Amino acid sequence: MANSAEAIIAAALKGVSGVTTYPDVAPSGAPRPYLTYQAVGGQDTNDLSGPADLENQRIMVKAWSDTRAVTIATMRAARAALVAAGALPIGAPVSESESDTKLYGSRLDFSVWFRP
Repeated sequence: MANSAEAIIAAALKGVSGVTTYPDVAPSGAPRPYLTYQAVGGQDTNDLSGPADLENQRIMVKAWSDTRAVTIATMRAARAALVAAGALPIGAPVSESESDTKLYGSRLDFSVWFRP
């Protein structure tokens, strides 16, 4: 990846101990806990004079595990790593669960500014 929000997120999440990170979705049967991330929007910074030299991407990060407590701890660790890398949380984590996989999830969006 060139300089991008996804590259910044992937590099920051590598520092979360004991957790594997996947873009978009984890493979079936992935060891838990794990994190996923994907681009979900952002702010357009272009104007009539042309492209800006700074871009913004909104990235959704999800933590998944077998228990709510581990999911919360995983999201806290991910949030700390991302904030240290300059990502700005948008709101607070939202809990979710999957009845078919019996996994507990937590999702949080981050705003990431970068130079392409």
